Amino acid sequence: MIRISDLDLQKKIKVIDAKEIFTASLVLFAVIDIIGNIPLVISLREKVGHIQSEKASIIAAIIMVGFLFVGEEILNLIGIDINSFAVAGSFIIFFLALEMILGISIFSNDAPETASIVPLAFPMIAGAGTMTSLLSLRAEYQVLNIIFAIIINIIFVYIILKSSKYIQNFLGKSGINIIRKVFGIILLAIAVKLFTSNISQLF
Repeated sequence: MIRISDLDLQKKIKVIDAKEIFTASLVLFAVIDIIGNIPLVISLREKVGHIQSEKASIIAAIIMVGFLFVGEEILNLIGIDINSFAVAGSFIIFFLALEMILGISIFSNDAPETASIVPLAFPMIAGAGTMTSLLSLRAEYQVLNIIFAIIINIIFVYIILKSSKYIQNFLGKSGINIIRKVFGIILLAIAVKLFTSNISQLF
């Protein structure tokens, strides 16, 4: 009879970490900012009459998981280590957090004209900020936990896309702004943690 040693068992149990999943989920939730994008989703729905919520969510999930696995290899090809990318990513997350907290616009985004896969799945859901955050998180957390965080966020994104008009009416503009500021503060703290955790690895 083959018995798994206690050390092997601990390693297997350690792979799935609820704390890592929760933190990674918060980061992705704040960066994707689907709540803050509800007015944009409403505008798209009014223009085209229908939003492909299922297709957009699935494509975004595929893009995010794919980049999580191949993103580091792409960095290696151009001679950049993941810790350097994580430090750079912490600056991006920092400025995204400032946008959310202060209500200012640092990054310029072109408003999409249609509700196809391109504006929804990319770049609204799986945009540059999300990609940067994924590789920054990979420098800190287990890949499996990040994948769980992606799945949780995609499910939430799908629900929001399906019920965006009701949520906007329920929360109102002030409610959405409050949520954005709260998650902006959380995102700011996470950006600082990513920076301090990875900057020491470069020296």
